[in-house]
Amino acid sequence: MKRRDFLTSLAVVSGAAATRGHAQSAPEPAHDAFGPLLPLRTLGRTGRKVTLLGIGGYHVGWTTERDAQEVIETAIEHGIRFFDTAESYQQGESERRFGRFLTPKYRDQVFLMTKTTAPDARTAREHLEGSLRRLRTDTLDLWQIHSLMDPQDVDRRLAAGVLDVLLEARSSGKVRAIGFTGHSNPEAHLRMLEATAGDDPFDACQMPVNAVDPSSHSFIRQVIPRLQERGIALLAMKTLADGRFFGLKTRGDQVVWRTDDPAIPHRLSIRDALHFAWSQPISVLITGAENASLVREKADLARTFEGLTESAQLALIERASDLADGKVEYFKNPIEG
Repeated sequence: MKRRDFLTSLAVVSGAAATRGHAQSAPEPAHDAFGPLLPLRTLGRTGRKVTLLGIGGYHVGWTTERDAQEVIETAIEHGIRFFDTAESYQQGESERRFGRFLTPKYRDQVFLMTKTTAPDARTAREHLEGSLRRLRTDTLDLWQIHSLMDPQDVDRRLAAGVLDVLLEARSSGKVRAIGFTGHSNPEAHLRMLEATAGDDPFDACQMPVNAVDPSSHSFIRQVIPRLQERGIALLAMKTLADGRFFGLKTRGDQVVWRTDDPAIPHRLSIRDALHFAWSQPISVLITGAENASLVREKADLARTFEGLTESAQLALIERASDLADGKVEYFKNPIEG
């Protein structure tokens, strides 16, 4: 498909999805006991209101404990009320830090989500009890089947009863909503939606949403319309491609990624990248932040978001299209065949 034809088809899909219930930000700032909130969006058919920016727990788990506490407290101060983690992050350390620094003081004001990589029902039940214990809470706002790899992985986990455990947890009140995640393969998401179409159990779905994605093996083009048809909330991750939009990515003293031709600033700004994601029909953008300054920067961008026009979105996709080579979005599985 020629690029212009491709971009036009994307615009039609995105526009149609937006008219089918994209939850816009609340017109007036909301407040709670800890101050003003960032703009709110509706979490799909649950009707819950969530801040359009959330904190990703992976970074909370690997940074220093002092920085983790500052990230959480700065997020609260700047109006963020959505917090993401998973039992698999640092062998539970991310959840333990939320249990130390978040839930004792802020639990009633925040939306708390964790995830399970369980391959079977028994492990899923163990993960749930461990997560509740580490997070020091009786109830999760959202619990998700985590990191689906491909359609075969979906079929294996369903056959092993993992979804049954999520449904039990929701029925018992230990979990308020359930969902699934993955960053490797949009076909995994499509398979999960297909396999559960009859019962339609899911409230949320988490996946990559960024300006490179539409140009190759796209979650945005393939999955968003299906989620919108079913009223399933979309949680955006990898909006900066796990840091690979930058020329240098480090973790501690280790260099993870280096390039002489980074997306930022050669093609996009950080504002462009995040505002592109918020212009899609997402409920919340989950961002990794290992220090307080990154939280402040992204909260400011959330507070000033007004929406990108269709032409502005397409221009960003075009600028980033040559980066769809599998190196920036390294987390995607190659297309077979």
